[in-house]
Amino acid sequence: MEYGFLSLVPVCIALILAFVTKDALLSLLIGCIIGIIVMGQNIVTGITGLFQTALGNADFIWVLCIEVFIGILVAYFQKSGAIKAFADKVGAMNLSRRGAEAMSYALGVFIFFSDYFSPLYVGNVMRPITDEAKASREFLAYVCDSTSSPICCLIPFTSWGIYVAGLLVGMGCIADSAMGQSVVVHAAMYNFYCIFALVLCGLLGCGIIPHYGPMRKAEKRALEEGKLFADGATPLLSKELDNIMPNEGIKVSLAIDFFAPAVIIIGITVGTYVILDSAKTLEAFVVAVAYQFVVMVLQKKATVKELMDTAIEGIKSVMAAILILSMAYCMNSITKQLGTAQYIISLTESWMTPLLLLVITFLVCAVISFLTGSSWGTYAIMLPIVMPLAFNLTGGELGTVVYAAVGAVMGGGCFGDHCSPISDTTILSSLAAGSDHVDHVKTQMPYAGTAAALACVGFLIIGATL
Repeated sequence: MEYGFLSLVPVCIALILAFVTKDALLSLLIGCIIGIIVMGQNIVTGITGLFQTALGNADFIWVLCIEVFIGILVAYFQKSGAIKAFADKVGAMNLSRRGAEAMSYALGVFIFFSDYFSPLYVGNVMRPITDEAKASREFLAYVCDSTSSPICCLIPFTSWGIYVAGLLVGMGCIADSAMGQSVVVHAAMYNFYCIFALVLCGLLGCGIIPHYGPMRKAEKRALEEGKLFADGATPLLSKELDNIMPNEGIKVSLAIDFFAPAVIIIGITVGTYVILDSAKTLEAFVVAVAYQFVVMVLQKKATVKELMDTAIEGIKSVMAAILILSMAYCMNSITKQLGTAQYIISLTESWMTPLLLLVITFLVCAVISFLTGSSWGTYAIMLPIVMPLAFNLTGGELGTVVYAAVGAVMGGGCFGDHCSPISDTTILSSLAAGSDHVDHVKTQMPYAGTAAALACVGFLIIGATL
């Protein structure tokens, strides 16, 4: 069945309700119910069936496991005293507000291998430091968000690059995954959105560019009134981690307790990619958790029961994010069944010209990913449509048009993942920074819009030279 304009209704209502009510979970649930009604299904059986199909699959279970182990990892950071030790070390440096924000940015860039771990790690580690420096929670959430998806999207050997390389196999002259990976490498320089998003975040964090839009108001409020979040805000912050305290008399080594787990994750992720041609991200987190467990038993006077209780608290700490993420997956399933992406594509097909190919590709991907909250879903939908057009312009050969087209798809898809209120990394950034989720989206949008506008200019320039 062709639903046409009705395919946009559920996600649009969910987005509007999220901004009005500031309750993302309820808004997504209502959006899903409306989607079920649009499809003519019984609400009760429709919603239970939706839960089973959207959440009972390998993709969601993989993400769920990642979230669970990240929650445990952060809880163990707290239990080992690593976060407090790092905060004390940085606190002794008497960093200015700009210094604290710049350090948050640098730490986010360092954790480049996972768009899930990065915001939770940076937010939980830097929150006490940025709070002391009177930086707004909204800006910390923005930094967490802008140094997660955009940098993962730029680096070819992350799960993002590997995923896109796999999708490209069989398109045009791309015969195998090695060629696909080569295309992703060349496409990075044309991923204008992610480049501008990262650069803009760094310039704002270092104070080189002054704040503007709602973020300026938030930063002024935090500095002059000492209010880390707005009046009436509901910070998406778990209190479980606050109750986790290190044992008395233990010694903390930043090298062993703070940096080593991150190095383990980086080493396994990069190493498995190089050796096996497949980055084992989940396995990397499992090993890092096991490492922390052993270290705390041997060096931190922690009992097995104590660490199991800590692990449970860590899982509880990410439960709010998991619930919203679950509903976001359900909404994504609804938009697929309604053909939302296909409807948007049908509206833009008549505009497609060689000059506008790249910029329209970027904009369509940005809209789809924003409305669905899924960058990877956008890639799967758009690459089979865009790549034949690009190869047609190059006579079937690899070249600038093909690389730029891949960069446009990846950047456009990242836009929605980066700033949509129903995106997983947007949700995790709000959680880790302790920011109101809708306030995070509102303050971030002008900056994401700036990066998107600059990306459009870049693609227009490339398109004009074809």
